Amino acid sequence: MPLIKPFAGLRPAAGRAPDVVAPPYDVVSTGEACALAEGRPWSFLHISRPEIDLPEGTDPYASEVYAKAAENLARMVDEGVLVRDSRPCYYGYRLTMGDHVQTGLVAAASVTAYDGNRIKKHEFTRPVKEDDRVRQIEALNAQTGPVFLVYRANRAVDDLLARVAGTVPAVDVTAHDGVRHELWVIDDEPDVRQLGMLFDAMDALYVADGHHRSAAGSRIGNARRAANPAHSGEESYNYFLSVVFPHDQMQVLDYNRVVRDLNGLDEAAFLERVSEAFDVVASDVAVKPGQPAEFGMYLDGRWYRLRFDAGRIPDDPVASLDVSLLADNLIAPVLGITDPRRDDRIDFIGGIRGLGELEKRVDSGDWAVAFALYPTTMEALMAVADAGEVMPPKSTWFEPKLADGLVSHVLD
Repeated sequence: MPLIKPFAGLRPAAGRAPDVVAPPYDVVSTGEACALAEGRPWSFLHISRPEIDLPEGTDPYASEVYAKAAENLARMVDEGVLVRDSRPCYYGYRLTMGDHVQTGLVAAASVTAYDGNRIKKHEFTRPVKEDDRVRQIEALNAQTGPVFLVYRANRAVDDLLARVAGTVPAVDVTAHDGVRHELWVIDDEPDVRQLGMLFDAMDALYVADGHHRSAAGSRIGNARRAANPAHSGEESYNYFLSVVFPHDQMQVLDYNRVVRDLNGLDEAAFLERVSEAFDVVASDVAVKPGQPAEFGMYLDGRWYRLRFDAGRIPDDPVASLDVSLLADNLIAPVLGITDPRRDDRIDFIGGIRGLGELEKRVDSGDWAVAFALYPTTMEALMAVADAGEVMPPKSTWFEPKLADGLVSHVLD
């Protein structure tokens, strides 16, 4: 079974992309989605966050939410806002955020490859979120949120995509956050065939973001296969919607931490405990770590630079991550937080918000201490996945985010 396949995408009709394109469902709250969709009846948020069209306070996991999503999708198709391509294609996809540019491929990725760990994961999923994606896909009979995949940079693939991106795009839209999204239809048979061959020759792909979406795609594929006595392997349910980028074009930002209290310690005792594992130096300016094993710490209006001795870093793909060094040597033993997935004494802040957000949280009095981390590298992420291990929660923050609504994968 091919690693990826072209598919006949459902996407905005010519000129309608600015009306449709929306941020991913999981980066906006219901309130933010309401505000963004105000006066925009064709925003894809009416499909990805359909509770905005129901009475305030509606449970986002209520059955009527999924029914509303299906109703809104059908309406957008009936009104000609979304149209289906006539034949299977790949799609070139370029994101531009300031000076950062990344160019990838929209494709249908193999459930069999995912189940066999040729498409590798690095995170655990939460059942409630996985169930939500399953119900959404089943209600729509389509996958509308792409899984963000990465391949080890391949010159032949990158050159082909660069050539495609040198032509006029089918879609060129700048979203509300200033990120530019460009899409090219790749339906030239030699290019389609070559892309399939190049990806089939790859050892693996890696899930960068979208573990719940990929898990849901696998669950639906396996359930439909079991229910289909005429299953051939060619059915669309054997694949899930994805966008695949080369690893060396990824922009991974820091994913920082704030903790609500000092676990019963006063400031002096806390600093003393921290200095047992880290070299601690006060700083007159905000500390943005410039290398691995270096951390910024903001406490009581003052910044500190923490350094962990390189000779003590474990020779292990997970334990050597900066998020692990901080967790294993400070957050767990000093602050008493051993399960950051469930402990409400810790919160996580994407680096896109800057160090000022850490200062704001601590200065508010609601949080006691903040930590700024050096971004996890793509090489580290792939090493963890290759080892069959799982990264600690909130290890990576990717920017820019993919848009919802550019292309959907219909399960025929």
